[in-house]
Formats: sequence, structure tokens, C-alpha cells
Amino acid sequence: MNAARASLLALLLCWASVALAVVAVPPLVGRVVDQTGTLSSGDIASLNQTIRAFEARKGSQIAVMIAPTTDGEAIEQFSLRVAEAWKIGRKKVDDGAVLVIAKNDRHLRIEVGYGLEGALTDVTTKRIIDEEITPKFKTGDFAGGVSAGIGRIIRVIDGEKLPAPEPPHWQGSGLFDITDIFNPFLLIPVLLFGGVMRTLLGRLAGSAVGGGLATLIAWYLFGSLLAGAIAGVITSLFVMFGEAITAPTPGRRGSGGGWSGGSSGGSWSSGGSSSSSSSSDSGGGGGSFGGGGASGSW
Repeated sequence: MNAARASLLALLLCWASVALAVVAVPPLVGRVVDQTGTLSSGDIASLNQTIRAFEARKGSQIAVMIAPTTDGEAIEQFSLRVAEAWKIGRKKVDDGAVLVIAKNDRHLRIEVGYGLEGALTDVTTKRIIDEEITPKFKTGDFAGGVSAGIGRIIRVIDGEKLPAPEPPHWQGSGLFDITDIFNPFLLIPVLLFGGVMRTLLGRLAGSAVGGGLATLIAWYLFGSLLAGAIAGVITSLFVMFGEAITAPTPGRRGSGGGWSGGSSGGSWSSGGSSSSSSSSDSGGGGGSFGGGGASGSW
């Protein structure tokens, strides 16, 4: 029994030591994560711009990681851990690809999401590595190799029929519903803002400034000029004639305080945080990977 316990303890210690030795996956802080300082800030900015423009147009996501070493871990296993941690690609479309480079080990791999395995096959990704990336790596041109590889990946994905990218969250569906204007989380701040403009600038100037700014905000949020015009008119009318609403009057003790508390307290606070919350610009879209792709060395 003691021998069995000792064996089990030794096995657990072995597993723990292996787990501790695994190189940690860094957070996804951009579409290009370089832990080695190999790429200049200009190189990274250019790659990010290329990848982001492609993502906005096609919907697919691509990321690049340059690590010093995998510390003995196979590049296939390491790159799959990176892909699964970053979740590059759209959820349920799984159209992500990750170029992982272990610079000191002189190994690299293109990890491909499920949804792109028909286009970025093992053979295709191997050709991209051998024809575009490693020839430049061998001459020390890492920026050129990464750029050429990403460009080839983009051209291949462009030939694949995929779902169109969704519009940014602030654009909505493109169909404006007039009832959106009367959402209290939007209407109350607009009316309060109008009251402040009237107090600071007077009726006429406050009406013009408040209505104009409300028009721009609503146009931006709903992507509709009609929405902006309606919001502007409502705000202008409030600024012009709504003094009795925001200013306390005799016989209505606490009315001003009640209005202020209802708008600046917990209700509006929670609405504001909800409307402003969005996925990080650098985050993945929830894509899944199954080990497709190819590896190489130089």
C-alpha cells in the first residue's frame, strides 16, 4: 500500500512539474503579439492595419504570435494552445487562423480553424510556409516573411465563401424603429442635457446646441438621419419650453431632487454601463480549432 501511494505521489509530482514547465500563453492584446521584439512598431502597426481591414471586409480573423521558445513543447501542441486560448475566428463559423513562430527554436506553424480547413488545407498552409515565410526567415527578414505569409493567407481565405461580417454594434441592423428614441436610458440623459444647455447658454443658444448635439449622437447610435432629426427636435423643444420640468417650483418640494436622483442614480448608471460594454477590440470572436494546419522550420 505504501509503495502504491509513493508511486501515485511521484506520478502527481511528475505531472505537476510538466504543467509548471509549460510556456504560458500571453494575453491577446492585438492581432500581432511579439514577445521577442523582432518586429518594429511600424511593422506591427502595418500588420495590424492589414489584418483589421481584412477582418472588417471578410469577417475572418487572423493573428500572429512570435514567442522566444516553446521550451521543448511541440510547436503543434503549443500553437493549438494559443489558438484555443485566443479563440480567433467567429463563433460557430470558426474562420480563424493563427501564425505562431518560436523564434529561438526556429519552428513555426499556421493553425487553422474548423471553418477554414477546406480552404487552408494542410497542403496549402505547408506551401505558404515553404514558399512565402521560411525563405525570408532564412535571410533574417522576419517582418517580410510574416507580411508575405499573412498576405497569402488572406488571398486564400478571400476565395472561400463565408458568412458576411456583422456591422459594428453601434450601427444596429440598419432598420430604425422610432420607439428606440423613447428608450428611457437614452431619453432621460438627452432631456437633462438640454436643461443644462438652457441654463448655461439661454433658451435660444441652448436649444440650438442641445438639439444639434442630440442629432449627432442619435445619428451615430442608430445610423439613421431620421433618428437624429427626431432626437434633435425633442431636445430643442425641451430646451425651449421644458423649464418647469427640471426646475423645482413652490408646492412641489423635492420634485427637482426626485428627477435628478432618478436619472443620475442607479438606473441610469446601470443603463450606461450596459450600453457601453462591448468586446475588446483585440479579442477573438469565439472560434474553435481542431489541429488543422501545417508546421515548418528554417
